[in-house]
Amino acid sequence: MKYKEISVNTTTEGSDLVAMILYDCGSEGVSIYDSKDILDLIESDIIWDYIEADVLKQSPIVKVKGCYNEDNFENIYQNVLEELENLKENSPFELGSLEVQVCELDDTDWVNEWKKYYKPIHIGKIVIVPKWIKYEAQKDEIVVLIDPGMAFGTGSHESTRLCLQLFSELDANGKSVLDIGAGSGILGIAASLCGAKSVLLSDIAPLAVKACEENVQLNNVSNAVVTQADLIESATTKGDIVFANITADILIALSNNIGNVLSSNGYIILSGIIHKRYDEVLNAYIKNGFVLDKSLVLGEWCGIRFKKQ
Repeated sequence: MKYKEISVNTTTEGSDLVAMILYDCGSEGVSIYDSKDILDLIESDIIWDYIEADVLKQSPIVKVKGCYNEDNFENIYQNVLEELENLKENSPFELGSLEVQVCELDDTDWVNEWKKYYKPIHIGKIVIVPKWIKYEAQKDEIVVLIDPGMAFGTGSHESTRLCLQLFSELDANGKSVLDIGAGSGILGIAASLCGAKSVLLSDIAPLAVKACEENVQLNNVSNAVVTQADLIESATTKGDIVFANITADILIALSNNIGNVLSSNGYIILSGIIHKRYDEVLNAYIKNGFVLDKSLVLGEWCGIRFKKQ
């Protein structure tokens, strides 16, 4: 099958916003090519592995690429241009040129292109491994196998790594875990493999639910349930640990009632928060009775762990 690829030139700060536009306009997958991400990983103590020299020679321009079926492509393309123009008028970030290119490619080309950039990622004793990589676990390592499809990452994004780092410091044995906006399911699956007694993963996006279900099966996780729902509205059980790796605006909105799905003395782990929104999220949760337990910063993103009073 032939696909159309839309590529947008932007900046590190604007890359996630551009990616969201491409995805919302119907992309079957979104990739971000940012050499800064590679340099950040090399300088961090979270990931180790060799990096090919060609990867380090990437342009300083960040490229965000979306993939679309040829059907109705002209309308999709116009929608992308309109949304990029709206972003340019309203974004607080430096966005770069937002130059757009279009090319045609086969689905096999797309799949192989994004696969070659992924390597095992180490966060404490947890190792996130793409399923196509053969990996021999070291003693006490907990391996989470992930098949992200084309729409989800393998845990390399800072917000996911922050959640895993904050989680890895907790004792999950015998705990119940809720994952709100689960994406590919990395966080909930990691919790299950770390000894959680039950895990409920939820997302409102059908593609995310499908990815979660496939990754749960891939890891032979029997105590995880995946649901397409707004977990805050529909949950009938409470979690000892609750993940929410979403966006600052949604996290702030959730602060009023997320405590309803958290057990006494439980923990909430939040991420998807850019630096300038940290204080807003922090104050919203403190206002609703949560106590700051720990916060971390990685790249442009912040992660926060709260404890329920």
